[in-house]
Amino acid sequence: MKTLYVLRHAKSSWENHNQTDFERPLNERGLLAAPKMGKLMRAKSFAPDLIVSSPAARAKQTAEMVRDTAQFNVKIRFNAQIYEATVGDLLEVLCDISEKTENLLLVGHNPGLENLVRNLTGEIRDMPTAALAEIELKVVKWKEIYPACGKLRNLFKPKEIAD
Repeated sequence: MKTLYVLRHAKSSWENHNQTDFERPLNERGLLAAPKMGKLMRAKSFAPDLIVSSPAARAKQTAEMVRDTAQFNVKIRFNAQIYEATVGDLLEVLCDISEKTENLLLVGHNPGLENLVRNLTGEIRDMPTAALAEIELKVVKWKEIYPACGKLRNLFKPKEIAD
């Protein structure tokens, strides 16, 4: 069994209209939500062996803040394929994960992440900014992933978590 944590980046800023979508950083709300999700992951004893994130500024900041707040002693691998990814793109990313990785944290964007959760679990769920899905996959190898091979164990939204 593998565990996949799917985390949508925290709320981003639209303040600077000279920045590209890729360059947009987190806004004030996002800067509060990302560490909140890191604290939640630590409190729940979620322990990814690896973090794979979109390199877009808001996803990168989210991944780093979650890792640092949760005190995960793992590397973050940035993968450009996650930015503007379809479900097919995200499945390709997952299929390339080392078999040694049992628990993976994937940080990215919608609509790709919502569609990935739906593809893997059969559940249609909203993934607002900084939402975290915990999916138990009924596979031994990441390359074995197929539609509906997972069970959505939890979906956490920052607004539903006490400060």
